[in-house]
Amino acid sequence: MKRPFLLASCVLLGLASSGCGSGGPAPDPGFQTEDAESVDLDNLRIRVSGQAQVLPEAARLFTALGQPVPSLGGMPILVEEPLRVAVNDVNATFGTGVLQEDGAFAVTEVPVREVHQGLAVGLSGPGFVRTVTVVYDSVFTGARPRTDVIESSAWALPESFHDALGTAMGEPLLRGHTEDRAHTLRDAGFALGRVVDENGQPRAGVRVVPDRSELTERIYYPTADLNGVNQVGTSADGLFLYVHTAGDAETFRLGVEGEEAYVARNVAVAPGWGLVLTLYPGLHPPASR
Repeated sequence: MKRPFLLASCVLLGLASSGCGSGGPAPDPGFQTEDAESVDLDNLRIRVSGQAQVLPEAARLFTALGQPVPSLGGMPILVEEPLRVAVNDVNATFGTGVLQEDGAFAVTEVPVREVHQGLAVGLSGPGFVRTVTVVYDSVFTGARPRTDVIESSAWALPESFHDALGTAMGEPLLRGHTEDRAHTLRDAGFALGRVVDENGQPRAGVRVVPDRSELTERIYYPTADLNGVNQVGTSADGLFLYVHTAGDAETFRLGVEGEEAYVARNVAVAPGWGLVLTLYPGLHPPASR
């Protein structure tokens, strides 16, 4: 896919003035920059590093079942842009790597000249659903990254936990939201997120709201025991779930109801994978716990 085609997709998705531009020379909040090295602005290549882990709720599920938490060592990773992934852009991937045994990763020489909405770390492998975890969102500045992205977190989603989320939702809801096109969250496309406070602790009893009211009915909050979902607010885990249509790519923004400290974040979804993101107050993510 050539860049003009992506720009056409941006126009069709209503993004021409809200995230598909190249941005100005502003510095980039939204990620940890301490100890990060500045990049050559003429070259615009950065290093994306951090830690990948199995989603904590999934790890607890394995432990409760008396099963070992699966290792992520050796899993391939992609540094990619969610928007480009959603529209099936063949140039969506900016860099590749492999997870170390402890889940650490570092991908160098990531070109950011063509970044429009942000950067994410893509994870997939046997026994896991493909996830794309946002590690940089241009919504904070309207600009591309200008420094290395360091100390980022990426989350792996085991198929067993994906299936448990689907069971909590119930097939009738999934089929209803997709006009019978999908019976699983993966086939529908989804976003799985967490709301945290300034210390990185999950928040209970909050609601997330899209910038398009017709999408509100697609947002659910799994109960902590995964026995069901509701549309009232987050449980103690702070999790929320957006269910896509199993159709064409969708883009929008998600914020926290009634709380301006939480910057509304870019979301891009499409069938076959899940976007993972964390909503936090302010411009910088809390320090890793």
